[in-house]
Amino acid sequence: MTYWALNAIFLAVVLVLVLLAARRVRWASLGLTLAVLLVMTAVFDNVMISVGLVAYSESLISGAFIGVAPLEDFAYAIAAAVGLPSLWVLLERRRRA
Repeated sequence: MTYWALNAIFLAVVLVLVLLAARRVRWASLGLTLAVLLVMTAVFDNVMISVGLVAYSESLISGAFIGVAPLEDFAYAIAAAVGLPSLWVLLERRRRA
């Protein structure tokens, strides 16, 4: 299974969450959080990969990189930045009902 295939599973779940919570999500806050998290991911993933803490199988990545970090690595930051606030909104709504 490639990293994109694994990411697709997580991103599909996040897509469902964000669609269910779309009316109550604070999009400006989510966008700012996502931007900061992606920049931090770019910096720290490049450092971790450069010093050898993390390695990726060449046969499982797409070959697209930001620095030395494969593009697939950024899907986790997107899933966290979008999925967690959506889940929070959905659980808050359920708790109030």
